[in-house]
Amino acid sequence: MLGQMMDFQLTIPAIVRRAESLFGAREIVSRRADGTLHRSSYAECLERSRRLGNALLQLGLTPGSRVATLCWNHHRHLEAYFGVPSAGLVLHPLNLRLPVADLAYILQHAGDEALLVDEDLLPRLEGLPESAALKHVVVCRDAVPIGRAGDTLDYEELIRSVPASDHRDDPDEGSAAAMGYTSGTTGNPKGVVYSHRAMVLHSLACALPDGFGLGESDVVLAAVPMFHANSWGLPFTAAMVGAAQVLPRNAFDARTLLALLTGERVTFSAGVPTIWLGLAQQIEQAATQPDLSALRTIVVGGGACPPSLIQYFEESLGLTVVTSWGMTELTPVGTIGRKRTSRKESYSERARPGRPLPLVEARVSKDGRVADRDGRTMGELQVRGPWVAAGYHGDSINDGITEDGWFRTGDIATIDPDGVIEIRDRAKDLIKSGGEWISSVALENGLLGHPAVSEAAVIAIPHPRWQERPLAIVKLREGSTVEAGELLEHLKGQFPDWYLPDRIVFTDGIPRTGTGKILKQALREKYGY
Repeated sequence: MLGQMMDFQLTIPAIVRRAESLFGAREIVSRRADGTLHRSSYAECLERSRRLGNALLQLGLTPGSRVATLCWNHHRHLEAYFGVPSAGLVLHPLNLRLPVADLAYILQHAGDEALLVDEDLLPRLEGLPESAALKHVVVCRDAVPIGRAGDTLDYEELIRSVPASDHRDDPDEGSAAAMGYTSGTTGNPKGVVYSHRAMVLHSLACALPDGFGLGESDVVLAAVPMFHANSWGLPFTAAMVGAAQVLPRNAFDARTLLALLTGERVTFSAGVPTIWLGLAQQIEQAATQPDLSALRTIVVGGGACPPSLIQYFEESLGLTVVTSWGMTELTPVGTIGRKRTSRKESYSERARPGRPLPLVEARVSKDGRVADRDGRTMGELQVRGPWVAAGYHGDSINDGITEDGWFRTGDIATIDPDGVIEIRDRAKDLIKSGGEWISSVALENGLLGHPAVSEAAVIAIPHPRWQERPLAIVKLREGSTVEAGELLEHLKGQFPDWYLPDRIVFTDGIPRTGTGKILKQALREKYGY
């Protein structure tokens, strides 16, 4: 017996229609390159997004054609987020921080036929070999162009004379809506193709009270580049619930973010730990206490959250801190960690990435068997769900999926009896010392708990007896001084002696990937492993 429900397709156009009909007046605030603000609404944004989609089809693109973007966070990029997939095309944000060689590989591998690029990012295209597929380059400018630069098109001219009519049919929910590439720290970047259905379900789950908890009354500032895993899906989730959006362009520095948070009365923001560590330092150094009375929730994701960070924002500012874990392959949000009313938790426990979102299932596998949920047994974290990748673009062999259909994350984790996940390390970053595992993430969090430490990374270095031992690389806060011995004493209260780093070195900067993750391979090469 079959159910008798409508076969209603879960697509980006369904989100667009809801946002336009119910929340058309809600504001979109976008920072320009000169620091001034552009103000529009969902109604204006979505009308322009349809013009963009129609213009790209008039250029000869067809359903399934890939449209790359090399853009910061601004209103035109948001228009592409909605307009490209609504036209049956595939949105492909490029990580503008990647080396030229990686960008060239990704453009070629994805088969991008059109590219939207910010005018100030045009130099990033220099040195790129020509791609056989790429036919059109569209430049996004804040100022009126003086003539036409080479073979490029101007964004505003492109959409000006094109009708804003609806596309005749919605795409199939199983068709591709967007794609993103992994950072490629080990081998070539891999392409993940997101379906319309996956992105709609991801948006619904993220909006739930035990997800990001978003609603129409919210003002959302994603301190996450729009080229990083769909900006954690926040542009789509915010549009689905009618939340206003604040787009900071490329201003992810603490001073500018603080001005936007206060000036636009932001209620919800999300970013990587370094964003919030910088903001905390900016607030502490401010001559007068900034007015953050509108802000209620911040999300810390994209890396391990220091317990001291949660303590500062909750105790000093009265905010709700939400932790999260995800991957490009998870569209990208997989777990949410919120303060639970059912039990008392330490800040170290609160720093865990939490429990899987509804419809995402997780398990830990050790030695080919599913490990106990005891909070102690470490193994590879494996997940499955409707927005989890089942393979990679162009790959005929998929060793990232187990025989019984679970995605292998490559993270080493534990799961406790309540289903709370704790990421202990990446498999390749785990330190194996004398037959015991040492979590580099745990040591990094411990070091970040010291008030003098701004950034910390821990890697394995060879040892003649123990095979590997931890080395800590530390960047201090501006104006702070501390000796290595003091940091070791700080760690002694948190870890057994055999866990402690053999050596601590100080540095002016820790290398990171284009998405802000610590580039440990570069550290291993520098420090001799």
